[in-house]
Amino acid sequence: MASVRSKVRGARVSIWLTGRAKGRRRGYAPAVGEADGLDLGKIVEATVRLLDAEGLGRLSMRRLAAELGVTAMSVYWYVDTKDELLELALDHAYAELDLPGEDGGDWVAQLRQLAHEHRRILVAHPWVSRLAGEYLNVGPHAMACVAAAQRAMRRAGLPEEALTGGLSLLFPFSYGFGGAGGRLAELCRAAGVTEDECYGEFVRTLREHPEYVQPPAAVDPVPAVLPAGHEQRDRDFNFALECVLAGLAAMRDRVAEQVRPTITPA
Repeated sequence: MASVRSKVRGARVSIWLTGRAKGRRRGYAPAVGEADGLDLGKIVEATVRLLDAEGLGRLSMRRLAAELGVTAMSVYWYVDTKDELLELALDHAYAELDLPGEDGGDWVAQLRQLAHEHRRILVAHPWVSRLAGEYLNVGPHAMACVAAAQRAMRRAGLPEEALTGGLSLLFPFSYGFGGAGGRLAELCRAAGVTEDECYGEFVRTLREHPEYVQPPAAVDPVPAVLPAGHEQRDRDFNFALECVLAGLAAMRDRVAEQVRPTITPA
């Protein structure tokens, strides 16, 4: 029976684990004149612009090369595959995070900041949520985000064995909100409407079909005055995030109580 190692050898390996994330590749050379001004950073920036404007489905190496005004082979001088390029673009998006500093501070405020920042880039770049679920996502900026969260959780008093559980609560929470928000933003852009217009249409549909609102209401199930769609999402996110942070604090205290030594009277 084939070993696990032999089975995974043929699988795609993250560019961050191969040492290929910084330099040019062997065996390729750009066409004459194309090397001037072209580097990996510019290629990744152009990739992010295309992903934001056109989405994952339309990105190709030829489309990217045309955006840069070079041949596709010139792009392949810097990356071997489209997968490698997408991994680099993913970490480039994480570079936009405004991370809390390393010099102490309020752990609650720092985790709150991280959750808001994570949600923000997921909404700004709808393709990030999909790539983050498909790739290993161990680029330096993504790992800096994780390290910042770990520092805050340690400062909160969460024990080492609970850190991965804390991360599994915080980031999937913001991922859910941000991923859905990014997808909505993407659909609205494609339809040529604003998110608030889309939300308003949803509310009008509910008013026309009250049978879909539970319980059947004797009064209007949808209040006459509603905040804009983005305001409602922000309000919901803020409330849910405070529940997450309160839950972390409660579990920290529970774990501390479980490991507190008992003193036996003499």
